[in-house]
Amino acid sequence: MVFSSTLFLLYFLPLFLVVYYLADTRYKNAVILTFSIFFYAWGAPRFLFVILGSVILDYYLSHFIHNSEGKKKKVFLIFSVCINVSVLLYFKYANFFVENLNNALLSLGASGPIKWTAVALPIGISFFTFHELSYIIDVYRGVNKPMKRIIDYAVYILLFPQLIAGPIIRYKEIANQIIDRRKEENIDNKLTGFFRVVIGLSKKVLIANVLGEQVDIIFSLPPADISTSLAWIGIIAYSFQIYFDFSGYSDMAIGIARMIGIYFPENFDNPYISKNITEFWRRWHISLSRWMRDYLYIPLGGNKVKTKTRLYFNLWLVFLISGFWHGAAWNFLFWGAFHGLFLIADRLFLLKITERIGKIPSMLLTYFLVLIGWVFFRSSTIDFALTFTKKLFNVTLIPNFPHIDLKFYFILIIAAAFSFSAVFSRVNILQNFVLFAAPSNRRALIFGLFSLSLLILCVGSISSSGFNPFIYFRF
Repeated sequence: MVFSSTLFLLYFLPLFLVVYYLADTRYKNAVILTFSIFFYAWGAPRFLFVILGSVILDYYLSHFIHNSEGKKKKVFLIFSVCINVSVLLYFKYANFFVENLNNALLSLGASGPIKWTAVALPIGISFFTFHELSYIIDVYRGVNKPMKRIIDYAVYILLFPQLIAGPIIRYKEIANQIIDRRKEENIDNKLTGFFRVVIGLSKKVLIANVLGEQVDIIFSLPPADISTSLAWIGIIAYSFQIYFDFSGYSDMAIGIARMIGIYFPENFDNPYISKNITEFWRRWHISLSRWMRDYLYIPLGGNKVKTKTRLYFNLWLVFLISGFWHGAAWNFLFWGAFHGLFLIADRLFLLKITERIGKIPSMLLTYFLVLIGWVFFRSSTIDFALTFTKKLFNVTLIPNFPHIDLKFYFILIIAAAFSFSAVFSRVNILQNFVLFAAPSNRRALIFGLFSLSLLILCVGSISSSGFNPFIYFRF
């Protein structure tokens, strides 16, 4: 079930909120869990047993870890981590490994490929696996005690706003809110949450969808039919499509959670105004960057390793894994390795260069590097990505240029303006005021009317268009 669908907006979400607000405090988590299970089952009924089974297993393993000491405690942790990672590897990466093994065997002269039944990918498996690992590791580290009731733990894992595409919520961030959030279930949070939902929906429907429809056309063309100018239009539009699509989803998730008294961490902070790749990853998919830092980079030694070589290797490895986490394909691995190399380059020399050339030039340089990375992220294969990249720099003119309407260019300009304007401090202050300031009566009225107008516009757009994907559903 897609957030930007009429089914979700006009039926599921209103029904959930009505039942939730009317329910007694003792039953609110049961309401969340019931609707979350239905939400997941609607999109992937065949895999519901997988996520429910892992929830039950990890709930009991967390108590075994909490009540154990020494080696026994560590054994339970390792067992849980292995189970969760194995489930992720099987469902998400088994097809990739078998396909590449078959290609290797055939190149060595094997008589035939290994027979294999392709494994279907459960939606959101990358996200709920990371949530389960966060829970188990935090319990092991003593950051939080395990949930006393399995229903509370199930709410943490299955909470539908973040279940399919994040943000990645660490257990310690909302553990207390799951148990008791009565103080946060107030009118201010309901209003600001609703406003945030509509803002996210507008990003997705009015900007990302318009750009995405043209991006799909461009990236579906044979490379020979793509001119240099069309290639640049395609990748620039994609950079804004993926940003407004994913940040829009995050805004909706944050807003829905706020409406029921739960605070999700922010997931984006104007990433395209970053002055280097290091800063970009502090602003883009923030919850993933923090998860990778706390549960992978620091355990590998972090900044406390003995040699610079090991430090750089750890950085590169973390981002290689991050790329593979996004998708089981060589282009995602390349994308992760690409960003890892530029993070190393930042530490070696790039940060000094970007500091010298000034804010705007360094921002444009960083955006250019991010664009090249997006080519590999968007492309279906490495070969297509390499050919597309060559098109960006080898001037090629194609007589039959595909028709692109004025609406696309108008939305592209709007997207660029929203993406880069926060580089000016006054715009950034205004943005923070709109999103985070406590609502006065007058502000609540103005934003309420504005939100209703945008909501009607978005629902109308959804109803009249058949193009409405969520990019991160496939991760």
